Amino acid sequence: LWVEDHAAAIDLIFHRAPNGEAYNIGCHNEWKNIDLIRLLCRIMDRKLGRPSGTSERLITFVKDRAGHDLRYAIDSSKLEEQLGWEPSVTFEEGLEKTIDWYLSNPEWLSHVTSGEYQKYYEEQYIKR
Repeated sequence: LWVEDHAAAIDLIFHRAPNGEAYNIGCHNEWKNIDLIRLLCRIMDRKLGRPSGTSERLITFVKDRAGHDLRYAIDSSKLEEQLGWEPSVTFEEGLEKTIDWYLSNPEWLSHVTSGEYQKYYEEQYIKR
């Protein structure tokens, strides 16, 4: 689910839903983890001008963690039927928009991967 669709759904619920009503926010879209990673690799290869398959060759399979979820599924039909919400973009379009944001904001990504974000997180949430 693309972040702007998620935010729009929260805004709609806040302004139009009866008090105390609960809604799931999703886009009727289930993916196997490996299929999602392969899609991500294809998009990255295209956006970075790499030969097709370059990123996919970097995939390393690991043993599943204990209690690994077999599927991730959210039924947002209540939100759609009661409040008329629907996602504005497909999952694939949202993924491309997300990738574009990261590629356009390398300083943010650098901050997270350098460890600076971890220090900030610990100061804000753990050491309080």
